[in-house]
Amino acid sequence: MLDANLKTQLKTYLANIRQPIELVASLDDGTKSAEMLSLLTEIAALSDDVTVVRRDDDRRRPSFMIRRTGTDLGVRFAGIPMGHEFTSLVLALLQVGGHPSKLAQDVIQQVRDLDGDYAFETYFSLSCQNCPDVVQALNLMSVINPRISHVAIEGSLFQDEIASRGVMSVPAIFMNGELFASGRMDVEQVLAKLDTGSTARAAEKISAKDPFDVLVIGGGPAGAAAAIYAARKGIRTGIAAERFGGQVLDTMSIENFISVQHTEGPKLVANMEQHVAEYGVDLMNLQRAERLIPAHDEGGLHEVRLASGASLKARTVILSTGARWRQMNVPGEEAYRNKGVTYCPHCDGPLFRGKRVAVIGGGNSGVEAAIDLAGLVAHVTLIEFDTDLRADAVLQRKLASLPNVKVITSAMTTEVVGDGDRVAGLHYKDRHHGTLHQIELEGIFVQIGLVPNTEWLKDTVALTLRGEIEVDDRGETSLPGIFAAGDVTTVPFKQIVVAMGEGSKASLAAFDHLIRLPVPDAALIAA
Repeated sequence: MLDANLKTQLKTYLANIRQPIELVASLDDGTKSAEMLSLLTEIAALSDDVTVVRRDDDRRRPSFMIRRTGTDLGVRFAGIPMGHEFTSLVLALLQVGGHPSKLAQDVIQQVRDLDGDYAFETYFSLSCQNCPDVVQALNLMSVINPRISHVAIEGSLFQDEIASRGVMSVPAIFMNGELFASGRMDVEQVLAKLDTGSTARAAEKISAKDPFDVLVIGGGPAGAAAAIYAARKGIRTGIAAERFGGQVLDTMSIENFISVQHTEGPKLVANMEQHVAEYGVDLMNLQRAERLIPAHDEGGLHEVRLASGASLKARTVILSTGARWRQMNVPGEEAYRNKGVTYCPHCDGPLFRGKRVAVIGGGNSGVEAAIDLAGLVAHVTLIEFDTDLRADAVLQRKLASLPNVKVITSAMTTEVVGDGDRVAGLHYKDRHHGTLHQIELEGIFVQIGLVPNTEWLKDTVALTLRGEIEVDDRGETSLPGIFAAGDVTTVPFKQIVVAMGEGSKASLAAFDHLIRLPVPDAALIAA
């Protein structure tokens, strides 16, 4: 299953194993079990510290446990962790084998100090970009703390199980048999849910920080670029981000980032975070801004209050909070969110294999989603509000060539319906004739654009009717010392490369603002 190049790389990694490990397999007579055994055998052949043992003692088959020899320490994969999860497999081999994690020591200690028994199960799909973060976080936590266990389950191989548990969106995380969380999580986010005092402790540390010269709110491409440009000037720079990386983390494929022919969102975000760290930027992740209090006087300190209760101050602020998926805002949408209503076709598409689904939206995102889903599901109905699709012509031609796709234009979705547990269909109105129609289906993928994350900024900086921050050609907002960049602003063309350029420009403008501020009176400083 592994090509020669991958084997060579894996062999190099496995040389870092410090303690012998066993790959304990539970198999049946199916083809997937044969594939799994082949994979495990190939891995074991690359290191004298890895052996394969067949026990067939787990209820999920095919599955295997990576176990430290002579101990109960280990993690289990139910399914074959290839695709996006291959990195999770490699990390699990190394960590169970005693290779140290790069996780911060204080976080490692926090995991060790957890007082309780936690049995985690994570359902993933091989095409999901959000899933590896969860799988890797919980695998690592189970290696650090013996009272934590984790099984990563490939949902498409255990359809009966995901149906019985009502899993319709991945990653879906269960703890001790109950739903714990849905969506991307890292170790710190898991800890925040398990260790309820961690948020207050983190807020206390943040509030004690000295004022920044430049404080960036938001950690997407615009925020990362702004922080790097500011830090390169040698001034005190910080980032407060609800989720470092923002929407890029959910981007499947990036093929228009100049000089990089192809990359994926999580990989680009990892590179951005490493670049930010190299300049000593103070990154405060998992911090959502709730209020901006502008300085009263020129050269004074602006204040940003966070949802955690913390407060930060800075001489200049760059707002780069980005945007989020736009919702339909119809009855039933919120009730059936993650129960058939989803916003990520790449992540959740495999869970709807052989079923009937709808895609809402006829722009590039919607048409691309319909094309991808057509290869997995029984039938796709694409619903567009306008009279024509808005996607690029090449995408429309591809869509038209697919036999299991139906396009309905001039249609307004009016309601999502279900049986209380999951989606059963949707209602839409024909905008030409006013007639109402119902479609029976099991999944709805919403792809209708973005909403700027600016609700917290009302009554401070000037916003458009759409909620975008009004900026000039320097990234300046309506308030002195407050700048903005990226998808949250009025700048057209919401693209990664555009956001990075705008973040850099806003940072340069912030620095120019700082050097032109009047020098504080020495007598006042002394006082």
